[in-house]
Amino acid sequence: MAEPHVTLDPQTLNPVEQKLRGPLEDQLSSALQAATVKVEQHYAGESVEQVAAMLLEQAKAGLHPDIAAGFNPDHEQLRHVAEVIVTRSH
Repeated sequence: MAEPHVTLDPQTLNPVEQKLRGPLEDQLSSALQAATVKVEQHYAGESVEQVAAMLLEQAKAGLHPDIAAGFNPDHEQLRHVAEVIVTRSH
């Protein structure tokens, strides 16, 4: 599986967020990648939806609380990562 990567929509960012877009995307991607590894290692038969929720929870846990509060990844893309974890674990 290709490592998940977060891309922020510049249309939704305020001027400060736009200036920090690159580093912010890197930080969010890193948190999601770490969450993917952790969830995959501890996968124990949960459903795709449960795995998606676990991914989001773990990713947010790896971020500064202010950044985590604003991190709302696309659910379908998060679900796709969860599907890959579930499929590879069977």
